[in-house]
Amino acid sequence: MKGPALTVDVVALAGDPPARVLLIERGGDPFAGSWALPGGFIEPGERVIAGAARELAEETGIEAGPLELLGIYDTPGRDPRGPTVSVVYVLRAGSELDARSGDDASDARWFGVGALPPLAFDHGLVIADALSWSARGPQS
Repeated sequence: MKGPALTVDVVALAGDPPARVLLIERGGDPFAGSWALPGGFIEPGERVIAGAARELAEETGIEAGPLELLGIYDTPGRDPRGPTVSVVYVLRAGSELDARSGDDASDARWFGVGALPPLAFDHGLVIADALSWSARGPQS
């Protein structure tokens, strides 16, 4: 029996309180040309947090500082390729970090949290959760 694919996403937030979020423009299907959080599939033998840092670096050029666990997203139908479970991390930065697109991202840029473009997958929900989580203050 084959289970769902394991993926990771990173919500990079800039400012205190967070005013900007980092998004990538997807270069391939599904959702080619749409904006999404940096992320992707875990590689065999890779730890989940290492995969999150790798995907962030590959798609945006940003070397992750401390990543904080936001949650697990597993709603059926969240990915048109099939069942996926995504472990989502938050990277908090005092200001925008220098981002450049790479790997399968055709662009990477910061957006104001109140002016986000239409998003791929369930990333609008994930960002809303991250902003709510961040507003609760330092996590222990």
